[in-house]
Amino acid sequence: MERNPRKRRRNRHRRVRWQKWAIILAAGGLVIFGAVMLIGYGMDMVSARRTSQELRDVYYHEASPTPEIAEMTPSPTPGPTIPASPAPTQTPLARLPGVSYPDNPKLQISSRFKALQKESKYIVGWLTLGSLLDEPVVQKDNEYFLKRDAKGKENVNGALFLDVAVSLKTRPYTLIIYGHNMKSGAMFGNLRNFENSGFYHNNPFISFDTMYENGRYVVFAVGNISTEAGVRNNVDFLALLSSNVQQRQAAINALLKASVFTNSVEVRPEDQLLLLVTCVDKDDERRVVAARRVRDDETEAELKKLVERSRKK
Repeated sequence: MERNPRKRRRNRHRRVRWQKWAIILAAGGLVIFGAVMLIGYGMDMVSARRTSQELRDVYYHEASPTPEIAEMTPSPTPGPTIPASPAPTQTPLARLPGVSYPDNPKLQISSRFKALQKESKYIVGWLTLGSLLDEPVVQKDNEYFLKRDAKGKENVNGALFLDVAVSLKTRPYTLIIYGHNMKSGAMFGNLRNFENSGFYHNNPFISFDTMYENGRYVVFAVGNISTEAGVRNNVDFLALLSSNVQQRQAAINALLKASVFTNSVEVRPEDQLLLLVTCVDKDDERRVVAARRVRDDETEAELKKLVERSRKK
């Protein structure tokens, strides 16, 4: 009779020991898995930086002032060529006309982009945000480069890519560039800096060059927007890609409303827009930095003064 209780106690002790070992093994497995993932993430980061630097070397090596490149220096270029503003008695423009590149109507690809496309045929642009970012921009579809670098190698950091709906065969009225919101600050991880008034006031300009022309843009709106129709702070990206003047104006108004800043920079439907877009915590939200092309009759000094008038709402 006494042996049975002892046997039960021994069995219970064995179960407890096995449970402890199972917990230890599971915890160890999680630690090892986490370490492997962390090492893989670190290796991807190093690889991404190496690829970016290799492409920078090509890009800036080919940026010497040759006759072909001279017309593509980083100075402001004219906005889309459209008819002059109609007189009060005329019918307002309902749709924006398609336009060619003012200084490159034959679509000649600059030598530096020819060199870049030998490294990756998908490179179509180059984005520079002061000291924050200096990266190639690719275009294929809206999924391929989510987990591949600009050369097409698998990488968790992905690459910056131009929306597939944007055609560069004529000068687009809206350019939308996507990138991951990496905690390391890679890709578009540092876009959050634009929500700081001091940073925005000191860094209001973005350079985005395509293989057909260079562009300089001034930021006019920064904030989180919703991609779900009917929700507060919703912005219709399709409307921004449209040539419909009324739809574009409504979408611009929505961007201004969603911005964390008041705005003194004028924005018109005919302005060429540049949107930098990344994910935030919610699936239906995006962080957006919106800019418009510096016009031919403007100076950056004048625009910077306007930006400095902006204040947090």
